[in-house]
This record gives sequence, C-alpha cells and structure tokens, in this order.
Amino acid sequence: MSHRSPSLLAFPMPKHARDASSQPRKKPLQARSIVTVTAILDAAAHILESAGPSAYSTNAVAERAGVSIGSLYQYFPTKDAVTRALIERESRALFADLSHAVSKAHGAEALRAMIAVAVHHQLRRPLLGRILDFEEARLPMHHDMAAAGNDARDLIVRCLGEMGVESGDAVQQAGDVMSIARGMVDRAGQRSEIDEAALRPRVEAAVFGYLREMSRIRSPGDERN
Repeated sequence: MSHRSPSLLAFPMPKHARDASSQPRKKPLQARSIVTVTAILDAAAHILESAGPSAYSTNAVAERAGVSIGSLYQYFPTKDAVTRALIERESRALFADLSHAVSKAHGAEALRAMIAVAVHHQLRRPLLGRILDFEEARLPMHHDMAAAGNDARDLIVRCLGEMGVESGDAVQQAGDVMSIARGMVDRAGQRSEIDEAALRPRVEAAVFGYLREMSRIRSPGDERN
C-alpha cells in the first residue's frame, strides 16, 4: 500500500550501494531553506510529469522553482540527487500514511488499509509514478530508503501477528506480501491504470489468497512433502 510514490509496500528492498552523486549536499534546516528545497522538488515533479525525462535538467528545475542554479547546487550536486530526494520525500509520505492506516485498525483490516494506501499513492499521479519507479530502480539505494522498507515490512509483520501468523513465518510472509503487492501495483502503473476501485480488490485477492494458502500448507495434517 506519491505526487507519485513508490508503490505498495512500496518501499524498495536494499539492492544498490551508496553513491555520493545522488545524495543531497546538505539538509535544509532553516525555514527559508526548507521552502527552497520544497520548491525545487515540486518543480522536479512537475517537469517529469508534464514534459518527461527529456526535458528534465538542473537548469530546468531551477527555472521552474524560481531559484538560481547556484541555489539548487547548494543542496543537490546533480540531477540524480534531485530525483533521489523526490523519491525519498514520496516514500516518507507513503510511510506516514501507512502508519496512520495501521494505527486505526488491526489484523486483516489493517492490512487491507495498507493496500488501499499503496494503491492510492501509485495511481493518484500515474505518469509521475511510472517515471519515478524507473528512476528508483536505476539509482543507488541509500540507507534511509532501506530502513524505510524495513519499517514498512514491520507494519505488515504486526498485522500478520494479529492475524495469528507465528512470528518466524510472519517475517518471511511479510516480505512476500510486499513483493506481491508491489509487483501488482507497479505493473498497474506501467499499464496506465487509474481506477483505484478496480485495482484494490485484485491486490487484496492476491495477498490474502497467498496468506490463506500459506496457512493451509502449514496447518497440522496438511503438510506438503
């Protein structure tokens, strides 16, 4: 389960080494700096969504944001650093919504709420979502993104525990749930789907069908050799 967001349980699992060229130079701490960085990231999202990667450059982002190129470079050494910061901002927003959904429900209901959040984040701006999915796969993985993925998995583990899944099995199954949901949500974005109401029950069917099968396999007297 921003503008685009990485998709469900949409946090990526660790797969790349850290790369300084795609990291911000510094983090905004003062209010004015935060406003500047927000404007830069909003501009980056707008250009990617409206004009596509071919029109995306640090100069174009700075112009759209209304800041000098020097101001942009104070925070982002490369175009990739801007893109990574945009992906991370969307991931934080996604995790905040996932956490809120889980805080108001338990067990299967909470897991359904997480799926709904993930579907919404991916499909609310599908074009931007598809572009950022591609960029997310291309760019190096940073530690905070890996940590966010672990945090999202932990939310699912909690849901599964409340559904009666044993702790050891819950960790593995949570990873599978993330893979199933992310694969379906990402693929829907690639197909330019925009109907949340149509996609959500399909993802639920895949996730809960998997969980039911795993429960059946592990039930006493129904072990598979």
